[in-house]
Amino acid sequence: MKLTELLSKFKNYKVFNLKDFNVKGISCDSRKIEPNFIFVAIKGSKQDGLQFIPQAIKKKAKAIILEKFPKYKNKDLTYIKVKNIRRFYAHLCSEFYQNPSKYLKVVGVTGTNGKTTITYLIENILKNVKKDSLVIGTIDYRYKNRIFSSHNTTPSCEEIQSLLWQAKRENVEYAIMEVSSHGLSQYRVEGIDFSYAIFTGLSQDHLDYHRTMNAYFNAKARLFKMLSKDAFAIINIDDHYAHRLIKLTKAKIVTYGLSRKADFSASQIHKDINGTDFILNSPKGKIKIYTPLLGKYNIYNILASCAFAVLDGIKLSEIRDAQKNFINPPGRLELVWKKDFYVFVDYAHTPVALKNVILTLREVFKGRLILVFGCGGNRDRKKRPIMGKIASDLADFVVVTSDNPRNEEPQRIIRDILKGIKSKNYKVIPDRKEALLFALSMAKPKDVILVAGKGHERYQIIKDKIIPFDDRLIIREYLNEPIRDS
Repeated sequence: MKLTELLSKFKNYKVFNLKDFNVKGISCDSRKIEPNFIFVAIKGSKQDGLQFIPQAIKKKAKAIILEKFPKYKNKDLTYIKVKNIRRFYAHLCSEFYQNPSKYLKVVGVTGTNGKTTITYLIENILKNVKKDSLVIGTIDYRYKNRIFSSHNTTPSCEEIQSLLWQAKRENVEYAIMEVSSHGLSQYRVEGIDFSYAIFTGLSQDHLDYHRTMNAYFNAKARLFKMLSKDAFAIINIDDHYAHRLIKLTKAKIVTYGLSRKADFSASQIHKDINGTDFILNSPKGKIKIYTPLLGKYNIYNILASCAFAVLDGIKLSEIRDAQKNFINPPGRLELVWKKDFYVFVDYAHTPVALKNVILTLREVFKGRLILVFGCGGNRDRKKRPIMGKIASDLADFVVVTSDNPRNEEPQRIIRDILKGIKSKNYKVIPDRKEALLFALSMAKPKDVILVAGKGHERYQIIKDKIIPFDDRLIIREYLNEPIRDS
């Protein structure tokens, strides 16, 4: 596509030294620039894209997008000045890839917790009715047995549009995306035509970035403001922010929850160590659902996926059949050991998620609950004592350790956690491997060990180093369990 043709789709920009050329790609990462690329010089929280213009020029970029013309300009370059560079970049990528979302049914899932599980549940329902989907989320990006590494829950707009374009080209019908608050506030999903948006709920997280819960909510709300009147907003009506969100969208409202006023609800709930069964109440009728998943929060996740499926025309019997053999996403209440005692690994790294997973295990297991957890560095410090209090209130014994300390001192993070711990049944072991081995060594028959925080992650971030580390592998090695790929 020619640069002039690409720019013809836009208004409110200024060009200096316009030279037409066939655009081969667009990127805000100078390392990815190739000849005839457009480089987008975005100012981030740590680095300014303007610093990398010389590198982009060296790699034969032909045009630069920025928010202010530089004083000294290269006569061989085209400079494009825009008011909101992130928003312009997102729409530019969509146009470059021929607006692929218009040819797919795109499902966006947002909220503090539950996003990953819901995308897996929807993918599983679609597989059951022989429909292909692209999934973009925390664990990986995948479609038709192709798997790409995930670097962000919601990737860059260029990467999203490229994935959507590839999926469309291979006749994939659906795209299911985890939509993070960071991705929304940075306009990464602008230019995407969402058919469905799911709101799981909001609780404290990412306040290191958003600062206030109101700002966090407003970031999430952007997804629902983007929806057309023909799209569906599927909202957890039991959440405190639900009614506020409903007022902000022109989409068709569909609700789910455990309250009677929800369009999709669950009744006659029964839980045991092997799973959960309940009656799904929907506008299309009632049906009994069985799932191997545990916990009240997973009933919410299933209701959200069922709401999507019914709205998309999938039969209740097909939805029921898809639930029976569903396997937890990696690191989501993943059972790692089941013999004389149990060991679960879970991604819970927020106060609500930690409370939910502990209460879930308490409901079905009668032995002691030993918790191993920490909090990530360079992230919301306010949630650390809250999580410490939840841990000491609900677990029988707590091992406080490191998560991903990043550039913070582990001991400082641990001190923040300890401010909330009120019992004496805890031990501090900063080294995460030592902490895991200690918890395993103290386990008795019928005990349950919960390792929270890192879930599916196969690394630990210490300072600027990414070190291979997988809670599940360490547990299995210690217990002499054959290592299997998760």
